[in-house]
Amino acid sequence: MKERARILVVGGGYVGMYTALRLQRKLKGELRRGEAEITVVTPAPYMTYQPFLPEAAAGSISPRHVVVPLRRVLGRCRVVVGEAESVDHAHRTAAVTTLATEEEGRGAHRVGYDELVLAPGSVSRTLPVPGLADHGIGFKTLEEAIGLRNHVIEQMDIASSTRDPALRDAALTFVFVGGGYAGVEALGELEDMARYAARYYHNVDPGDMKWILVEATDRILPEVGEELGRHTVTELRRRNIDVRLGTRLESCAGRVAVLSDGSRFPTRTVVWTAGVRPHPVLAATDLPRTERGRLRCTPQLAVEGVTHAWAAGDAAAVPDVTVGAPGRECAPNAQHALRQARVLGDNIAHALRGEPLETYAHRSAGSVASLGFHQGVAQVHGRRVKGYPAWFLHRAYHLSRVPTVNRKARVLAEWTLSGLFKREIVSLGSLEHPRAEFELAAGGIPPQEPPENPKG
Repeated sequence: MKERARILVVGGGYVGMYTALRLQRKLKGELRRGEAEITVVTPAPYMTYQPFLPEAAAGSISPRHVVVPLRRVLGRCRVVVGEAESVDHAHRTAAVTTLATEEEGRGAHRVGYDELVLAPGSVSRTLPVPGLADHGIGFKTLEEAIGLRNHVIEQMDIASSTRDPALRDAALTFVFVGGGYAGVEALGELEDMARYAARYYHNVDPGDMKWILVEATDRILPEVGEELGRHTVTELRRRNIDVRLGTRLESCAGRVAVLSDGSRFPTRTVVWTAGVRPHPVLAATDLPRTERGRLRCTPQLAVEGVTHAWAAGDAAAVPDVTVGAPGRECAPNAQHALRQARVLGDNIAHALRGEPLETYAHRSAGSVASLGFHQGVAQVHGRRVKGYPAWFLHRAYHLSRVPTVNRKARVLAEWTLSGLFKREIVSLGSLEHPRAEFELAAGGIPPQEPPENPKG
């Protein structure tokens, strides 16, 4: 490289972390000589391995083992904890706010770059459902997963201690909206955990609880195929889970879930997992986007029509060259994101050295999903697997994919211990308000609502 290259990576998820990690290895000499620098801007100083969120919510894995600290993994990169608010690619700058921005009393500062990697991921796709913003619970971050676990156990505590039958019924009714991976796996794991926890409550029986899955289409888990989707519905209903296909959530105002089929369920728990949408920062760039808001990309993972801009993962509409049909795009899932990040890191290194770029091409090997302890479905190379073998494949696959040997060893150790000892059923909801007890002792009023930014 003839000049010093400044590489800015926006996002610290799958694509962001693995791209920066790949660049560390490919540009080792340039980084050592000061010919290149890599800056990673991320809202949190860790990468969350999202396929493990359901198990973290169920208590099978410790929350700290679901995340990978970026500063430890990306030792040759500069990690900035903050948000990219906008990107002016014409002038090669990005507006970034950090945790210190508000304290300093100034606005976002401009970060210059030579090569840009946009990998901010996605955010929950919500609809204008009355009451959703007030009572809905998401399931996309570690904080939401652990908060949901605490919430479910607290509802069981409420049901166990109240004499009001209406309050008890609402506390033991759990509504999940969305029949994709997140919704089905979260429901399966938490129902399994709650059923186990009920044995320690003298007046709460598993039959007292209502678990409802609401899906707007006529099938769930489309990634594993129609037959396994039907099997999953049968398995969930066998566990007395009410699966409502072709049904939408019309309202959850007043803590009452109203469905499009006319059903009404008083409930204190509405979990929203009905899809994702591109991160809002993409709309604040001068880069070309598709009708769905994702960046238009080439098969080499460069942003179409511009130079020195790259993208992959949920933020990118990458052509799928393996299907041989124009207009087909790679699915925005973890399987593609991980592999795209490797090619992306290689191509940036190739571009800086004036070498030919590689084309991203990957055929999906299949899909796996967990339905709770010892239950799952999987489709691997066209073969359908159910029950315990599928659950084992789910764990084996994700153990092989979770980053770092450290995390692999810790997760494996926890799985081993969970097979030898009883499941943990402790709620630590007080962690959401760590100063509440002290404020009360000091004469103040403890907060009733969680802070706006749980990360900061």
